[in-house]
Formats: sequence, C-alpha cells, structure tokens
Amino acid sequence: MKKSHLWLCAAILAGKGLSAQDVQQDAIQIQQLQEVVVSDSRFELKRENSGKTVIKISAEELERNQGKTVAELINTKSGIEIAGSRGRDGSVFGVFARGGRGRQALVIVDGVRVSDPSSFSQEYDLRLLSTANIESIEIIKGASSTLYGTNAATAVINITTKKNAKEKITGNFQSTVGTNQTSEDQNYNLGSFSNAASVNGTLNKFSYGVGFSNRYSSGLSAAVTPENEEDTFSHFSTDVKLGYQFSKNFELSIYGNQTKINNEFDAALAEAPNRSKVSQDRVGLSTAFKYTKGSIHVNTAYTDYETDSKSTFGESISDGENFVFDIYNKYIFDEKWHTILGVNYIKDKAVFTSEADFTILDPYANLVYVSDFGFNLNTGVRLNTHSEYGNHFVYNLNPSYAFSTDNGYVKVLGSYATSYITPNLIQLFGDFGANPELEPEENRTIEGGVEYFVNDKLRVSAVYFDRNEKNTIGFDQNFTSINIADEIDANGVEVETSWSPIEEFTVDANYTFTERKGDNAIRIPKHKVNLTLGYQVCSSTNISLNYAYTGDRVDTDFSSFTDVALEAFSLVNLYVEHELMPNKLKIFLNGNNLLNEEFTEVIGFTTRGRNISAGFNLQL
Repeated sequence: MKKSHLWLCAAILAGKGLSAQDVQQDAIQIQQLQEVVVSDSRFELKRENSGKTVIKISAEELERNQGKTVAELINTKSGIEIAGSRGRDGSVFGVFARGGRGRQALVIVDGVRVSDPSSFSQEYDLRLLSTANIESIEIIKGASSTLYGTNAATAVINITTKKNAKEKITGNFQSTVGTNQTSEDQNYNLGSFSNAASVNGTLNKFSYGVGFSNRYSSGLSAAVTPENEEDTFSHFSTDVKLGYQFSKNFELSIYGNQTKINNEFDAALAEAPNRSKVSQDRVGLSTAFKYTKGSIHVNTAYTDYETDSKSTFGESISDGENFVFDIYNKYIFDEKWHTILGVNYIKDKAVFTSEADFTILDPYANLVYVSDFGFNLNTGVRLNTHSEYGNHFVYNLNPSYAFSTDNGYVKVLGSYATSYITPNLIQLFGDFGANPELEPEENRTIEGGVEYFVNDKLRVSAVYFDRNEKNTIGFDQNFTSINIADEIDANGVEVETSWSPIEEFTVDANYTFTERKGDNAIRIPKHKVNLTLGYQVCSSTNISLNYAYTGDRVDTDFSSFTDVALEAFSLVNLYVEHELMPNKLKIFLNGNNLLNEEFTEVIGFTTRGRNISAGFNLQL
C-alpha cells in the first residue's frame, strides 16, 4: 500500500468534524472521578484511600489502543521497561520494573499467579496473553509479597479477563491488518494480521463465554542479518468461561484456556532454520460466598506448559506444571477496618533428567484502615513455608494521609515492605549447575511520595523508591547456582500526570529515573518518558498521539561477552478511531514509529521501523 494512501486514510478519519463532546465523554469522566483500585489491598477502595500510586489500564484505555499487544501497552507506563516490545512480534520480552529483573515481577491472571516452572527465568511469557480477552490491568509497583507471595518484588501485573455479558447473547469480532517492516526496508507489504471473535451471555443464572484469537506476522528476521530472512510468528488462543449464580450471595465460575505459539528465530545472531513451539493449557475455578460484612473467596488453577525448541545446537523439550490454590476471607469492621486472612498453596513440577517438584504453603494476613479524617493504613504479614529451604517471613507497612481540598485531595504516602523470590526448579534440581541448598532472594523497598488530584481535570503524582536486593541467585566460576554475597541497590523517581484542560482534550505523561548499582544493569534505561495527547474530535472520532523516549542504557554483546552502551531513541505513534455505527462498529488506524527512527533495543535483534495497521471492532 502506498504511503500517500495510508496518510489519506488518517486524514479522512480525522476530518469528521469539530463538534463538542457528548454524553459518552461525560460517562468516562464520571468513571475517572469515582476510580477505584483493587490490587494493593484486594478491596475496592477509592484511589485517595490507597497508599500506592496504582496504575490502572481500564477497559476504555484498552478500547482506545486496539491492535496493540499487552507488552506494548504496559511499556508506556512509569517504572517499567519491557525489552522486545518494540521489536519483532516473536521477541522474548523481559520485564524490567524499578531496576529489577523479570523474575522479580509477578503476573497474575484472574487472581492466580502464572509462571512456567520449567523455564529458567521464572517470568511469565507475555506473548501468551491476548489483548482481546482482557477487561483491565492493574499494576502495583514495589514489594508486594505479603499479599501475593513469591516473585512480587518490583511489580505485580494483575490482569482481569473479560466477564460474560448480562444479555442473553452478544458477539464481538475484531480484525487488524498491517505492515511489518524495518526502518531500512520500507516496502509496505502486509505482514501482520490479528483476529478475535467471542460469543457470551447470561441465561437466567447461567453465564457462558467462548472466545478465539490469533496473531500472525512475517517479513522480519528475529536477528539483524544482511538478507533480513523472514521469521514467522503465530499465536492461537481459545478461551471458555462458564458461571452459575446459585444465589445472591454465592457464585461460581470455571474457565479454560489453550494457547499455542509457533515462533521462528535466528541462532547465534545468524540466519538459521530454528523454531520454538510453546503451549499453555490452563483450567481454573473461582468462587465467592458473601455474608453480612464479608466474603470467602477461592481462586485455583492448574496450568501445563510445554516448550519444544529446535536450533543449530539441537532439540530440547521442557515440560512444567503449576497448581495454585488460594483461599481467603475478607471482612470489614465498622466500615473502617478491612481485613484479609488467607492461605496460598503452590506446587511447581518440571521434568529434567528426572521429575522434580517443590511446594509452598503460605498463611498471610492483611489489614487496611480507612479513617474518616484522612489517615489510611495498609499493612500485612506472610509466612512463606517452602518444602526445600524452610520458612521465610515478609511484611509491609504502608501509611498515607489524604488532605481534602475544595475540588479534590492531596495525598502523602510512604511504604516499607519486604519480599522474596523462590529459587526455581532448574536452579534447585536442574541438569546443570543445580544447588538444592539455595536460599530465597530477598528484597526490601522504601517508598515516599505525594499525589495531587483536582476533580476530573488533573492528577499529578511523584514517588521516590529505594530498593535493596540480598541473596541474589547467580553463578560461581563452575557455573553452579549460588546466593551471591554482594548486594544490589536500585533507586529512582516516578512522576505521573493526567490532565484534561477541556472536555475534548487529555494529556497523560510520565517520567522515570532509575539507577541500579551492584552489577551491570543491562537493558535498564536511566531516563524514560511517555507522553500521550488525546483529542475527541467529535462524539464518534478520537485521535491520540504518543511520544516515547528511552534513554541511554547498556546491553551485553554475547558474542564477545562485553557490555555495550546503547544510544537513546525516541518514537512517535498515532492512533485514530472512528465509530461508524453507534455502539456497534468502530474502525481504527495505528501508525507506529512515524518518523521511521532506526534504533537498537537488544543487541543483534531486529526492531520495527515505520509501520501502519488498520482494523475494525464489531459488537453484536
């Protein structure tokens, strides 16, 4: 498709009118005014009563960013860098939150931890997620092990999938098609496709939902090669969710997911016929029983992961199983004291030369106090009981105070929290360099900050964090896993602003400064900025322009095992959405890296240049 045609499409969509915002925008503003957060306490609390600056990606924001992956969306938020999110679709992402590594960021889906026990990194593969099936995402940064257990050291990414509709039957269909090209090879051939379809509803007390999604991309080589040999990537996901409302106070839902990824890649940074197949099979149950001042919740899931990789070094197959059972009681005393008492059980199993497993049984308690004079407190404890290394105790203390103003509030917050990261099965029992005597990694985080909120017009927050790592798991000279004696320190500042000077115009910006000391801090930018300008042209058309700056950082060149400084880069993205049929049909246009900047994200691996995609969303 010619560039002139693509820009003409954008101009046509943008030129539908300059009328004022209508009731739809008012509804969004009311929701912002009444925003609640859940992740930092598991209670629905007004934002002013939360001691954290929780980031929330709402259903409305997801709708305004159709065609983008979960990794791309999360990467625009403060304090987080996802390596690979700007590269080829099949890139393996690394989540670097607050100067930490992927294993220190926990991903939760519908209340249950997700992690492949057979992987070395422990981090969840974000490629397995389908944006089409997600209702909302909450991100809580800092040490959160008291409430969420192992790996919740730098961030918890709490994902809620879509609920079944209240109508008898509804359907949704989405499709996106676009280019997939580097900055040097601007051929504008179509090489990226994604589709999603779902049917769901409620019949009396029974609810049901079935969804399917797929992504496919070609046109890019995983590694930087002179020929840019194409490596394809495909993703197929099927979801089923069934629920039954036994009474006003008791409901139960069961769900299942199967996701398959087929990814071609280059080995040793050279052209090679390599591929990996990743599959996830997941079944789960969620139930809640409500009584006068509280409720009992059960979330449980079993997941089987399998990875089949073939490269120039041979073929390897890994198989891991994960079972999680979490039961907790929520109770509210006198409308001020919100309490949680729970027990979390985890069993991880993987197959190496022989089968290996471990179990975790953690009792935990959390207390939230919401006063009527502005003071709030979130505190908790957890006793980690591990089948291999024994016990480990963590706690948190998170006070805040909200000063009421005529049009909003000023909130001051602080936090002291500890967390832990369990050594994985490969480190404990793997075929190479295993050490059954490993202790858990320990993290301590101190935070202090302020948030200023004025109705639905302005929110500004600034948070300082200081994080300390001890007992980090690494290797000795014989490549045996050990707890390293040296400590690692990371500190920084996160600033966020959301401003709506007029109803039709919004400004969302964030800045992150991160400094890590104690090792080489690869792939962690010291400075990072995101700025999004949104404009509602009329009731049916909106436009957003995004600027993203990623500062200097270092990466390791594994061909020579030396650290290389990477230059800063800036990307400009455009999104245009138009509603052709009210509440029925939307069309959208994405323009990524509009200035076609050439940059390096991970040494030796391909990044995307200017790319254009378009699609539609049909609601029936």
